[in-house]
Amino acid sequence: MQGQPYWYSAKTVESSPVNQSPHCPEIDLPREHYDLIVIGSGPAGQRAAVQAAKLGRSVAIVERDARVGGVCVFTGTVPSKTFREAVVSSMRDMQPVGGGGTGCGQPTMDDLRARVVDVIDVEASVIRDQLERNGVRIYRGSGHLVDANTVEIDTSEGAVLCTADFVLIATGTTAARTEFTKQNPERIVTSDEILQLPHIPGSLVVIGAGVIGIEYASMFCALGTRVTVIDRRNKPLEFVDCQITGELIHQMESCGADFMLEESVDHVTAIGDGVEVVLASGRSVRAEIALFSIGRVAQTASLGLDSIGIRTDDRGRIIVDEEYRSSRPNIYAAGDVIGFPSLAATSSEQGRIAVRNMFDMPTVCMGRDFPYGIYSIPEISMVGSTQEQLEQEGVEYEIGTARYREIVRGQILGDHTGLFKMIFNAQDKSLLGVHCIGTQATELVHIGQAVLKLGGGLEYFLETVFNYPTLAECYKVAALDAANRLASRGLESSHHH
Repeated sequence: MQGQPYWYSAKTVESSPVNQSPHCPEIDLPREHYDLIVIGSGPAGQRAAVQAAKLGRSVAIVERDARVGGVCVFTGTVPSKTFREAVVSSMRDMQPVGGGGTGCGQPTMDDLRARVVDVIDVEASVIRDQLERNGVRIYRGSGHLVDANTVEIDTSEGAVLCTADFVLIATGTTAARTEFTKQNPERIVTSDEILQLPHIPGSLVVIGAGVIGIEYASMFCALGTRVTVIDRRNKPLEFVDCQITGELIHQMESCGADFMLEESVDHVTAIGDGVEVVLASGRSVRAEIALFSIGRVAQTASLGLDSIGIRTDDRGRIIVDEEYRSSRPNIYAAGDVIGFPSLAATSSEQGRIAVRNMFDMPTVCMGRDFPYGIYSIPEISMVGSTQEQLEQEGVEYEIGTARYREIVRGQILGDHTGLFKMIFNAQDKSLLGVHCIGTQATELVHIGQAVLKLGGGLEYFLETVFNYPTLAECYKVAALDAANRLASRGLESSHHH
């Protein structure tokens, strides 16, 4: 990557003045014009750039880091999921040999990180190759909007101006910081730094029980760290089904974690070789490391949005309409920078849809039937509605559950705690939601997603043959459970069980 000029592309026009004199771009760099300039190269930016290129448009992508991929590849999704996989396989290895392990000792942070670095390197080069293959020009530097059609890029070799018909902002988010993280960055970290810890901490206090906080709390818990989770709400992962979060808390507590809910942090101080977290209630917790996971803020401060009248919210997130258009009609935004759901998969789809909208191509709205994956140990996944939502909406429903311990595959895997549940409309028996905690939950959910999206229901599961032994059998067992419950309410389906 070194030795490359600040922009690089697989398809450079030979006669381009940039080519003749890469050392002196200020003088002979014309204002390059593109149909679309994308700022940020995470999932939303990548997918948008490739979609526009496939539509035959000229595209440039601006990325301030040395490599394309964004938070998703370098500090977020990919590293944390790889780290989790390394933790899970080390747990298997640490079991006594008779229990299917090799009896290996505790891994070190360096062991766990080695796998992370390998995966990051491959993924970053895959993304770069895809952009180059599609003729997307990549500029390395920080971009900001001079006006609605002009982006100035600060590169290592000076400023470059580019103009475009459309701009897509996909700059993502960064971990929200407090004065405490600034005072003591060695001991008080965010998710952006936690994987750089020199060794596995003996104790960890996690402030904030959202997705990121819970993922890391459960991973370190599995590594034998004494973990305390603090949150001001009365349950972690507030959008997840209550039965699933109940199961997660139960499993994490049995692994030694402590939950301090409905507590807020007053201050954090460094003491000796650790930190003390003092709560508003007067209680306090000591630990070697504190992880602040109190949300994410949009990386929009340096884009110059105010000067051209682009509206943002109190966390810097760009306000968009259902077509992903900002308050300036030719400027769109997609991905975490616009807020919920802030998943790599949905961000990527938003980027694609935004581009189809800007170039007036037919497009279908993403809808609500996307799955949510939480890579805690054990993992959690869901699609569709929760019981709490249905109760608020006044929908009459019935649930069916299956436990991994009742499924042969669960026994074979040694997962005795997995829980799977489906929610059906009590009247027309259509599927409304799937919720799962346990091995491979994030894979298993897609069967339910397909049925949900295609409008299927209870009959499908009762009449379908699944491979045996598999975890997919949970669908059959949970459907039979729902059918029995409906029958006992006098609402049976047309089949007799």
